Amino acid sequence: MKQYNISKHNSFYCVGLSYQKAEAHIRGKFSLTDTAQASILETTKVQHIGDGALIISTCNRTEIYGFASHPCQFIKLLCDYSNGTAEEFEKVAYIYKNKDAINHMFSVGSGLDSQILGDFEIISQLKKGFKASQKVGLINGFMERLVNAVITASKRIKNETEISSGATSVAFASVQYILRNVENISEKNILLFGTGKIGRNTCENLVKHTKNNHITLINRTKDKAEKIAGKFNLTVKDYAALSEEIQKADVLIVATGAHRPTVSKEDILTNKELLILDLSIPENVSRNVTELENVNLVHLDALSQITDETLERRKADVPKAEAIIAEVKSEFNSWLETRKFAPTIKALKQKLTAIKNAELDFQRKKINDFDESQAEIISNRIIQKITTQFANHLKDDNTTSEESVALIQKVFQLENNSL
Repeated sequence: MKQYNISKHNSFYCVGLSYQKAEAHIRGKFSLTDTAQASILETTKVQHIGDGALIISTCNRTEIYGFASHPCQFIKLLCDYSNGTAEEFEKVAYIYKNKDAINHMFSVGSGLDSQILGDFEIISQLKKGFKASQKVGLINGFMERLVNAVITASKRIKNETEISSGATSVAFASVQYILRNVENISEKNILLFGTGKIGRNTCENLVKHTKNNHITLINRTKDKAEKIAGKFNLTVKDYAALSEEIQKADVLIVATGAHRPTVSKEDILTNKELLILDLSIPENVSRNVTELENVNLVHLDALSQITDETLERRKADVPKAEAIIAEVKSEFNSWLETRKFAPTIKALKQKLTAIKNAELDFQRKKINDFDESQAEIISNRIIQKITTQFANHLKDDNTTSEESVALIQKVFQLENNSL
């Protein structure tokens, strides 16, 4: 495996944790608010940790990608700006370096590492993290190229495979759970608390699959709930009426996305059977609700284990998705390989240009009516052809680029400008 030249001084890392080893309450501790993410990026920039960083924080994972002299620099930032500790992180974390970090980002962005195979919500989170980092100047050429390559792979997998076919997501899985575990669901009262992205998707699935006309929406910001309700002709209640509406509900779905519980035992003033689905990280339903005998609490981790024919069909196309990733990644690695000798080619071009300028100056003084513009055009074309010839030579798979670069530097007396 070639050792690609990724950075001048630092290595490229991914430090993080995910559903694969970290349970929901641990993931909740390391979940990062938008403010916390901004603070991490700002600290990275102020402390000159590296020239690139990107953060992903979802219900399934929290990850920091970036350049550093040691991964502990990012681990410390993650712990400083979340509610998790280094000891907790160490038990469930993963650290990837250079090509392994690159491979991991491809796997995550393609949906192959999602809690539900083919759930492509992660790609929007990757784009969000990219824009936030770009805004503060923490996206270098390498990271821009890498993220764009991952997005390209994701798009191709969606278009060329069955990985994203059918409806399989946390929102869909929650509705499937309800259909399988609640009899006569079309006649039950369903309360959806929280109308963010997951809440909206869940609402659409509820309307589509339950054929239920007794769905009520509550959101802290009422107008957001009203926009969704208007689309599906549903009922909206004020946030102040939450406890009252819970008393009427047979099924409560909580998708509030807060960083602390929004529903607790004190909010449940009913003795009727109540199924509660918590679709949030951190957990937005306090575990004390399980002290009530009439309550059945199910978290999204349990929902994500639901499998059906759609998911099995997706699994069959994993090899196709992996082949696409390999193809796109190969193109990215080819580009990355050229970074080794790009400074040498640039230095060679500068050297040849200096020789050209000196010669044109000499000929200008020696020859009357010297056609300087024509000479400039011809000499520039010759320089371009020479540098292109050298670049093609260095790209040749049969060429040992390190030896060739050293020879070019020696022959043309170039400075050693490796990345």
